[in-house]
Amino acid sequence: MVSTLEILRHTFGYDAFRAPQEEVIQTLMAAKDALVLMPTGGGKSLCYQIPAIARAGVGVVISPLIALMEDQVNALRQAGVAAAALNSSASPAEARATEEALLQGTIDLLYIAPERLLQERTLALLQRSTVNLFAIDEAHCVSQWGHDFRPEYLQLRVLHERFPQVPRIALTATADSKTRQEIIERLALQKAAVFIRSFDRPNIRYHIHSGSQGARNALLRFIRDRHAGEAGIVYCLSRKRVEEVAEWLQGEGLGALPYHAGLSADERRRNQQRFQRDEGVIMVATIAFGMGIDKPNVRFVAHLNLPKSIEAYYQETGRAGRDGLPAEAWMHYGLQDVVQLRQMIQQSEADLPRKQMEGHKLDAMLALCETTDCRRQTLLGYFSEHLALPCGNCDNCLQPPATWDATVAAQKALSAIHRTGQRFGVQYLVDVLLAREDPRIQQWDHHQLTVYGIGKELSANAWRALFRHLLLRGLVEVDAEGHGGLRLSPSSRPLLRGEEKLTLRQHESTTPKRRDKRPEVALQDADLWEALRQHRRELALAQGVPPYVIFHDVTLMEMLQRRPHDLEGLATVPGIGARKLAAYGESFLKILHRDPRP
Repeated sequence: MVSTLEILRHTFGYDAFRAPQEEVIQTLMAAKDALVLMPTGGGKSLCYQIPAIARAGVGVVISPLIALMEDQVNALRQAGVAAAALNSSASPAEARATEEALLQGTIDLLYIAPERLLQERTLALLQRSTVNLFAIDEAHCVSQWGHDFRPEYLQLRVLHERFPQVPRIALTATADSKTRQEIIERLALQKAAVFIRSFDRPNIRYHIHSGSQGARNALLRFIRDRHAGEAGIVYCLSRKRVEEVAEWLQGEGLGALPYHAGLSADERRRNQQRFQRDEGVIMVATIAFGMGIDKPNVRFVAHLNLPKSIEAYYQETGRAGRDGLPAEAWMHYGLQDVVQLRQMIQQSEADLPRKQMEGHKLDAMLALCETTDCRRQTLLGYFSEHLALPCGNCDNCLQPPATWDATVAAQKALSAIHRTGQRFGVQYLVDVLLAREDPRIQQWDHHQLTVYGIGKELSANAWRALFRHLLLRGLVEVDAEGHGGLRLSPSSRPLLRGEEKLTLRQHESTTPKRRDKRPEVALQDADLWEALRQHRRELALAQGVPPYVIFHDVTLMEMLQRRPHDLEGLATVPGIGARKLAAYGESFLKILHRDPRP
């Protein structure tokens, strides 16, 4: 049997394992179960791919999306691994061929969706085959608080019941302590070895901004100033906004494409393929996009709406910088996001415990947004990980926010809510505080109230920001049964009485200019860097695969820096296994050492 280290070097082109890959692999080699929590880009797939190749039989990978399967299968085949997928995109003839190869034992890895796996015919087929492991990817989908659009994940306990001797590995990049426990219980992994690598993605820089206006222009400045010509993802809450933002970015001369569940399957597939295979494409999408994307050189992820939880935020921002090179997570959110998400929770048909859980998760997300401390420390703390020192790579660390004593202003805002009857929305309350002319104010005689016009020391935007703070701190609540009006919560009383003070951050509307271009290429090497990327593009186009399936940017950068003179030297570059060395080595060496003279 070939050693796992030899497979790592010969097939995948890496000299050494990252922690805890080797320990996870040895666990599976010993036919024991494992639960693995590693950040996106941390090398989770090798944890099951290598033992599946090393052990007799086939490794079966349960994967939620066709795009993710295709990405993995393409990458494995490029490395010389016998891999296949059973999903709805395969023709009947292709499916039969894959099933026959499975029975004959000529496949190392089989990718399959949970829906197809759970069919009795598929389970019977696997029982006639030699299965050496089951890998449950994106395992957070089993959580009732998580991605409940894939209920089949809840039924994967059947693998333990039907194949008790086959080791199982569940993998995810996102799970707090409660979600971890739920994964263990629902998948019957009580005896599994648990491996938790740091959730930290130090290469990602976090920026979070708030305000009710200017989100689009702020996004445009961010892209043009910091990521011109680079691939990125822009997340929006609704399909309508996805369409609007994509069209607007196109009008600004950027290569933007929309992606949401309302588009036809063909259009989603075309847009996704363009994003994966072309350079510098920006995908504007709902959260339906991203889980199946293995594109390593996404240089930024932007949010134009507030995610509903830190898990969702971490999962989505984690799609940036999978290659380990510097990337950015940028977000702009407003008061309406807070109100809308609160109403969605309150008006949902979920039971009370679930509503409370989702409310707590939203509170944690808002706390991350409004903190004046290191973003990364707050983010990691949510996942029960302690970062001793501030990271130095988030907006709060790079430009510490100014704060102000908002106690008196908050008392005015709370008084306005109380004296107007706890039934009006933010804009009306701001109009009252600023003594604006509004027929409704006259109709309700609110111009006679003591709070009418007492807030002229702050702008309308500042008052909206203050109401957002009051919402996120639970000092006021949204009346879900009415029309979104605000009402006082019991926790507002100490502040109203002057028993507590309120200190808040002052928000800035500008985005710092980008200091560096990533990946960083010396001016004299720029032409050679582009030549390497162009050759990769041509190879990818000829084979109908994304460029990163040929080589990642990190591998090209190593080529550029090392300038190996022969195949032996090129073989030492990380990410170049024996198959890729034989297929592409000579052509890349010619580019590295071409005569620059005309």
